[in-house]
Amino acid sequence: MRNFKKGAALALASAAAIAGSIFTSSPAMAASSPIAACGGGSYHVIDKEYVGKAIIYLLYNGTTNCVVTWKNSPGTTTYVSAQIRKPGGSWKSDGGNYRTYAGPVKVNAAGQCIQWGGSYGSNPNEGWYSPWEHCG
Repeated sequence: MRNFKKGAALALASAAAIAGSIFTSSPAMAASSPIAACGGGSYHVIDKEYVGKAIIYLLYNGTTNCVVTWKNSPGTTTYVSAQIRKPGGSWKSDGGNYRTYAGPVKVNAAGQCIQWGGSYGSNPNEGWYSPWEHCG
């Protein structure tokens, strides 16, 4: 009987520790800006395009281009997407029903042209894609 009580006490203590760790951990926080979404201070906005109720941002840090589609009124879940590609590469994209933004999507393209774009909402007319540009 004594071993049973020890085992039960150990199981109860383990369950309490696991439950405590679940309730004390916090969910991942969304980025506070397009720059933060891309990874921080070394990125700067080099272009932007307005689509529906969102803005597609193109950012650059000297070697890597990053695209984020940022909603003007975060909070409600709406479809948004962000895309980018370099010559010879396929589109890198992120799209879904998000509260704040889609992306980041990144491509290393120093010295090359890129295409970039994105969308807001389910209406295909509320999407935008660039020609090959920002070469260099």
